Amino acid sequence: MEQQNLTSTVTEFVLLGLTQSPEMQRCLFIIFFIVYLTTWVGNVTIIITVITEHQLHTPMYFLLANLAFLDVSDSSVTAPKLLLGLLSQHRTISFSECILQMFFFHFFAGAAIFVFVLMAVDRYVAIYKPLRYLTIMNQGVCVGLVAGAWIGGLAHSIVQIALVLQLPFCGPNILDNFYCDVPQVIKLACTDTYLVELLMVSNSGMLVIVMFIILLISYTIILVKIKKHVTDGKRKALSTCGTHITVVCLQFIPSAFIYARPFRKFPMDKLVSVFFTLITPMMNAMIYTLKNVEMKKAIRKLMSRILFSERKL
Repeated sequence: MEQQNLTSTVTEFVLLGLTQSPEMQRCLFIIFFIVYLTTWVGNVTIIITVITEHQLHTPMYFLLANLAFLDVSDSSVTAPKLLLGLLSQHRTISFSECILQMFFFHFFAGAAIFVFVLMAVDRYVAIYKPLRYLTIMNQGVCVGLVAGAWIGGLAHSIVQIALVLQLPFCGPNILDNFYCDVPQVIKLACTDTYLVELLMVSNSGMLVIVMFIILLISYTIILVKIKKHVTDGKRKALSTCGTHITVVCLQFIPSAFIYARPFRKFPMDKLVSVFFTLITPMMNAMIYTLKNVEMKKAIRKLMSRILFSERKL
């Protein structure tokens, strides 16, 4: 695929993908297809289990189900294009499709960041106000907070896309990546992008870093409270917070690497992008199901009920 003429308006981008080796492409397709399928199975299982199992109708699992939905949605923005690119040499993406991909990617990812903060707030209230927990975190409050997270993700995404749409694109049109993202696309604009890159970092980068610091401080305070004051259910509380901290680190550290700097190419960029667009959504589901006793029991109960109903038929 040839690069477009520098004097014409770009109508499509060429995605170079992860590798040019046909053998490696087939191998990566199998690996990432399994990862994507596992992401769908794991996160959809969480969502269905939370909806159908009455004992999981609590604020924490309501937030977890929302995070699972965001994870599978965010992964679905990038994974299908990656898998198609690994099967075909036709790796172009239209300008409008590229804009849409960036919009939904940052919409879901931004909303997920705010849901992580809500999960920390939920644990804080559960530990510090256990007797008033269900009163404070009632259904109306939870729905309102999640709606706020989605609105926050939408606002973040609109700002990112606004930064891109104001730029002229007249060539080149080759993206050294497997999906469209703001840092790489900005670099293809045929104008000076220094100020736009700083604005991108101040929006995405600062959001990630500030939220990550807030989350680390919050969970540190929660862990100190658990260690010093909690007697009943201490092990369960520590396990729950440990799970949350693990998932937060998996989400925020790669994101900070990509967005918390004016864009310059590093050898690790594609690997980090693969990690937080494909691996992290799968890992989130696995961690929350494998390390959560209540979730595992509820899933087993759901599976038993499904198998029993099939036998009756």
